[in-house]
Amino acid sequence: MSVLNHEMPLLSGEMQNLADYEGQVVLIVNTASKCGFTPQYEGLESIYQEYKEKGLMILGFPCNQFGKQEQGDASEIGAFCQKNYGVSFPMFSKIEVNGDNAAPLYQQLKQAAPGVMGTKGIKWNFTKFLVNKQGQVVKRYAPTTKPEDIKADIEAALA
Repeated sequence: MSVLNHEMPLLSGEMQNLADYEGQVVLIVNTASKCGFTPQYEGLESIYQEYKEKGLMILGFPCNQFGKQEQGDASEIGAFCQKNYGVSFPMFSKIEVNGDNAAPLYQQLKQAAPGVMGTKGIKWNFTKFLVNKQGQVVKRYAPTTKPEDIKADIEAALA
């Protein structure tokens, strides 16, 4: 079953059916504005610009579950991402990725691609999931994995 069978609210509040992205390679990332990994927005935007015409989509999901590093509301998050990093890929409303209130998308992602030693939980902001054109999770990446270090996997998925 495709992990893209979900409808999620964008920062604007408009609902977005993730199934619209089937047929593209999708990188799903939980984000935060006040995290040591926040500069990864720059790398994410760079690979988005490099590969979007070839079929890459990046989806950002702000989350405040790790060190309360995403406390802003939707307009603050959007303004921060645009002003500081020129983010042009879709950013969604703030979600939870762990616990009883974890978004169904993240429940499915964690099931499809457990972390190190089979752990299911998301460990921190900027955990990334690469999803192929059929909506299947190809790989999970740690928060420390820089976006540019995923390029070879993205190119393979796009091929």
